[in-house]
Amino acid sequence: MEEMEEELKCPVCGSFYREPIILPCFHNICQACARNILVQTPESESPQSRRASGSGVSDYDYLDLDKMSLYSEADSGYGSYGGFASAPTTPCQKSPNGVRVFPPAMPPPATHLSPALAPVPRNSCITCPQCHRSLILDDRGLRGFPKNRVLEGVIDRYQQSKAAALKCQLCEKAPKEATVMCEQCDVFYCDPCRLRCHPPRGPLAKHRLVPPAQGRVSRRLSPRKVSTCTDHELENHSMYCVQCKMPVCYQCLEEGKHSSHEVKALGAMWKLHKSQLSQALNRLSDRAKEAKEFLVQLRNMVQQIQENSVEFEACLVAQCDALIDALNRRKAQLLGRVNKEREHKLKVVRDQISHCTVKLRQTTGLMEYCLEVIKENDPSGFLQISDALIRRVHLTEDQWGKGTLTPRMTTDFDLSLDNSPLLQSIHQLDFVQMKTSSPVPATPILQLEECCTHNNSATLSWKQPPLSTVPAEGYILELDDGNGGQFREVYVGKETMCTVDGLHFNSTYNARIKAFNKTGVSQYSKTLVLQTSEVAWFAFDPGSAHSDIIFSNDNLTVTCSSYDDRVVLGKTGFSKGIHYWEFTVDRYDNHPDPAFGVARIDVMKDVMLGKDDKAWAMYVDNNRSWFMHNNSHTNRTEGGITKGATIGVLLDLNRKTLTFFINDAQQGPIAFENVEGLFFPAVSLNRNVQVTLHTGLPVPDCYSSRASIA
Repeated sequence: MEEMEEELKCPVCGSFYREPIILPCFHNICQACARNILVQTPESESPQSRRASGSGVSDYDYLDLDKMSLYSEADSGYGSYGGFASAPTTPCQKSPNGVRVFPPAMPPPATHLSPALAPVPRNSCITCPQCHRSLILDDRGLRGFPKNRVLEGVIDRYQQSKAAALKCQLCEKAPKEATVMCEQCDVFYCDPCRLRCHPPRGPLAKHRLVPPAQGRVSRRLSPRKVSTCTDHELENHSMYCVQCKMPVCYQCLEEGKHSSHEVKALGAMWKLHKSQLSQALNRLSDRAKEAKEFLVQLRNMVQQIQENSVEFEACLVAQCDALIDALNRRKAQLLGRVNKEREHKLKVVRDQISHCTVKLRQTTGLMEYCLEVIKENDPSGFLQISDALIRRVHLTEDQWGKGTLTPRMTTDFDLSLDNSPLLQSIHQLDFVQMKTSSPVPATPILQLEECCTHNNSATLSWKQPPLSTVPAEGYILELDDGNGGQFREVYVGKETMCTVDGLHFNSTYNARIKAFNKTGVSQYSKTLVLQTSEVAWFAFDPGSAHSDIIFSNDNLTVTCSSYDDRVVLGKTGFSKGIHYWEFTVDRYDNHPDPAFGVARIDVMKDVMLGKDDKAWAMYVDNNRSWFMHNNSHTNRTEGGITKGATIGVLLDLNRKTLTFFINDAQQGPIAFENVEGLFFPAVSLNRNVQVTLHTGLPVPDCYSSRASIA
């Protein structure tokens, strides 16, 4: 019952209610405290003046809060009448429970009457210390408020249930233990308070003082006071007015105050309201029970969180230790390769040392022998062997000159540890959400070890997090434009791997992935940075070539089985940047005129390159060349090709030009300008020609210097 104690204390004095009265706002207050917070109002605000003017509608009039403010909104500690310049300001205090309390405007007159019977100042006003509603008292004063007998009974039972010693009810600060109780005053006193407040003289001399324990028993056995009508003190409550929501007596009904109201028997309404309160309490009890169970659940969660954290930390340490062990094993393997490379280098160098030592010993012996021969004075004998010695010396000299004095092995280790993917994986090592509170899929994880770029293509691979409980119906892959622009969708589907072709060379792309299902989409994965190749490496494309084209050398060399020209394209298309590739003529019979250049993917494959509007080419024979596009021939230039010749094609999409080279020299002027779009390397030839493609080449120096000057 200790939780109930705050309900039993007065908001003004902070002690248990003594003779509590019920204000019209249904809050309670001690009679003595109510008298202490009375404030006198101006004459014009009195209920008599209101009734005289016809504005009064009830015995108790609530003040217009726009005209009167009994508490400071700025919390300055003062309350005042806001509508009257002559009204004095009165300092306010705070009760023990924090409620603002207003002291009386003037000291109450000395009297021995009870607070209810003592006269109150005329035109007095009282403000509820809890809801701050104000009302002006009528002539009845505090007697016009009903007494809360039920609250008194609850307080009595509560105090009787406490086993602690009874305390004095008049001590201002720390109450002392009571020594006596006055049966007439119904008050517990300690010795100092009894001598000061209840002297044994005058009318108080006839009061009976008993020990506190006996007073508790007599209070418990005393008959409960019957609630009487506030307007007719000699009449008991017998009926209940439903509209006014208050008990009334028989005389109230006779006077006609509730003539038009619905009135019911007090006992019936008592039982009805008890039933309603019991039902409301049952519902509230259910909520309290749920709250207690919830608190138990929260306390169990605290213990479970601590246990799970220990288990999770152990799992995390084990996973990190496993990664460290795997790294140590890989470290041992790499060290083994380094040791193997070192032993190989040492073996080669030692073999060369041994070989050079033997060679040097032989050379030194030959030199010493020749010197001794030179010392001989027999001309005929010298000439017999001199030719042979000269040949041996020259032969030995030649043997030393054929790379013998060049180390067969470098001291450097041509090994470089590529640890950037692993470092990136370590930096991206993070927790994934194992359980989702919503049915949206978990964020996919990009598998960095399987993501790569080749030329202008990018391959990406991803997966769902381990132990993900929400399945994904598909994935959305997004890339930016290679210049840090906005992302765009490049793949939507169920697969977990995708290759994106047709990207720009020498560009940096950002990629991200998200999953989706019927409910919605997940968060984006971490962004992956992809770098395409600076130069293009490609071969001829058998899939798009004419059927008469013959491929060899891993599709780098082509010829034809027909006497007619047939077209073959490269596998890689270009739409941005500067690109250069070459063809070498492996076979050139009967002076044919092959064509080299670029074309769209849908170019005609059974005619010479440049005959339609889908190709831009240079065709060349053994003496001269021409540029051709849409069957238009321009810029005849002297200089042809033979077996072993090299034809270069330079596609500059930054400047939108196409230029040709023969044997590292530019052939004619710039062949075509204002070329833009997607182009594929192309060549047309017949059976008299065979060419080999060379890619991944830098731009010719002559063109680079010219471009820098421009």
